[in-house]
Amino acid sequence: MKLDTLKQILASFKSVLVAYSGGVDSTFLLKVAQDVLYDNIAAVTVSSPLIPACELDDAAAMTKKLSARHFLVPVDLLSIAAVSENRPDRCYWCKKEIFRNLIAFAEEQNLASVIDGTNHDDTEDYRPGLKALRELGIRSPLQESGLTKNDIRILSKEMDIPAWNKPSCACLASRFPYGTGISEKTLKQVACAEGFLKNLGFSQVRVRHHNDLARIEILRQEMHALLDEKTMNDIITFFNKTGYTYVTIDLDGYRTGSMNEVLNDLKQTPLS
Repeated sequence: MKLDTLKQILASFKSVLVAYSGGVDSTFLLKVAQDVLYDNIAAVTVSSPLIPACELDDAAAMTKKLSARHFLVPVDLLSIAAVSENRPDRCYWCKKEIFRNLIAFAEEQNLASVIDGTNHDDTEDYRPGLKALRELGIRSPLQESGLTKNDIRILSKEMDIPAWNKPSCACLASRFPYGTGISEKTLKQVACAEGFLKNLGFSQVRVRHHNDLARIEILRQEMHALLDEKTMNDIITFFNKTGYTYVTIDLDGYRTGSMNEVLNDLKQTPLS
């Protein structure tokens, strides 16, 4: 069974730092690591403008529920040209800087290994950040166990882990087309727009940033609610205030990695 394999892998570690985002995968990994390694773990969340403030709050709240040691480590990702310029290999340089900092923090805390919540499904999209993890020797026990996102949600529900049904939340940089520069101001603009939509009750939201145009992705089954005239007017008014001149709805609906659709040549090349 995949869960047994995961526990065997975790048992091979003396102590671990869990790279913790507060999402479904890293919360499941943290809980199982606690069950196996007891107090020989710490959850560490990176603080950066690329990560929505609400996610940092969720991470703090979840680790408190799990009675896990939790630390915030600030990382200045926008100082890296490949990140602020949003190059196609942005994720590689971003992950490399994040995990360099986590490795250093693990050494300070006398934690022997650094692990992250990459799952088996994550190898199917264009994710250059995985290359950085391999280069730095970061282990991904969920991926090594063959656990998919669906597996993790099912097991999390069975284990009564509160995050089992939490919507996916990627780094805010993923809202920008490659080649469009990223700044703290535009990251806040996207975060505010998405927060407004979530407050309206939409469960899975992305606001793709195309300079003065916002392209909204939500679940198709929720589009009827967005097309209510008052709701549309409220959205337009708020988005205009945040700096968007034009507001559009993507009829394809929400999907992960939609900004990677222009990189067909890269998507067709599997990560080695």
